Amino acid sequence: MELALYQPDIPGNVGAILRLGACFGVPVHVIEPCGFAFSAREVRRSGMDYADKVTIIRHPDWEHFLGTTGERGQRLALLTTQGATRLPDVRFKGDDVLLFGCESKGVPQIVHDAATLRVLIPMRPGLRSLNVAVSAGIALSEALRQTNGFPA
Repeated sequence: MELALYQPDIPGNVGAILRLGACFGVPVHVIEPCGFAFSAREVRRSGMDYADKVTIIRHPDWEHFLGTTGERGQRLALLTTQGATRLPDVRFKGDDVLLFGCESKGVPQIVHDAATLRVLIPMRPGLRSLNVAVSAGIALSEALRQTNGFPA
């Protein structure tokens, strides 16, 4: 299982997701450009002392990321408010990549089109969305549960 962030723009969310990746042994892809200076110093600051315990894979753009995951035959599961499949109905595979959009803009249509799965986390009516780091925690937990991927 892997996490991927499409052009994130809030360092604190990236830090929380890096911590999530560190705690569960899940690599985190960062698809640039980011909405902030993504430097080792910034990562340490936002990821606290967990940044050196997570595998961070940086991609200069969407095409590079897509080439990398495509070469390995990985399935992309885009978490989106426009998802066609509810999270409880998804059957995850151990090498899936859970993809999350930019906090302020989501993802463009080309990203939606590339995703094998478009997954919706069900919420109460009238509410717009969850924080991206919260969404990552919910989706990753369900994916790890299904694939017996939690650390021993």
